[in-house]
Amino acid sequence: MGELLRLALVIAAKDLRVEVRSRTAIVSAVFFAALVLVIFNFARDPGIVSPAMLAPSVLWVTFTFAAMLTFNRGFNLERENAALDGLLVSPLPRGALFLGKYLANLGFVMTVEAVTLPLFVLFFNVGLGTALGPLLLVIVFATVGFVAVGTVFSAMVVRTRFADLMLPVLLLPFMVPPIIGAVQMTTRLLAGRPLSEVIGWLRLLGAYDVVFLTLCAILFPAIVDE
Repeated sequence: MGELLRLALVIAAKDLRVEVRSRTAIVSAVFFAALVLVIFNFARDPGIVSPAMLAPSVLWVTFTFAAMLTFNRGFNLERENAALDGLLVSPLPRGALFLGKYLANLGFVMTVEAVTLPLFVLFFNVGLGTALGPLLLVIVFATVGFVAVGTVFSAMVVRTRFADLMLPVLLLPFMVPPIIGAVQMTTRLLAGRPLSEVIGWLRLLGAYDVVFLTLCAILFPAIVDE
């Protein structure tokens, strides 16, 4: 287990170093998130739609589509010079490859979310206050699950001609449950409700994370070997 984790961290560190040098996916996702927030902010009529009503859905729409921009880049990097084939014929365990790609994608998505959240507060003038800690917990629980699904589907479509088109089509149905739960909890937290009121939704997100992390880890070897 220790060796598998070490190899996974090597894969994740390699992807992170490549992204730090190029900054293509992160910059694109951050600019996309900022653009979505600006559009929603200026599209609403302040006299009809209050920020509190619109803010939770806007936040998660932004997180969802910005995250999708980062998923494909993980395996697209390995397409050059048949690097993915080299990884697959090496002694590297498939579990380490999945975990490494998953951790790298999780780092990318959470970086985008960390930049987007202050922009969201700025544009929508939402005071987080005591809701900040519970909201961060909700963000982590929701992100952990859908990033696992996104990692598996990006591995599935990387060899296809229309990978950028197919990934959102395949991924969105699986992202609906955690996003619905996250929006429900965010709405209540921004309204000043205590975390105890949304603990049921949080348990559902936790169950989603456990189930899909396990399924993705089991299915990944078969997917990349096809």
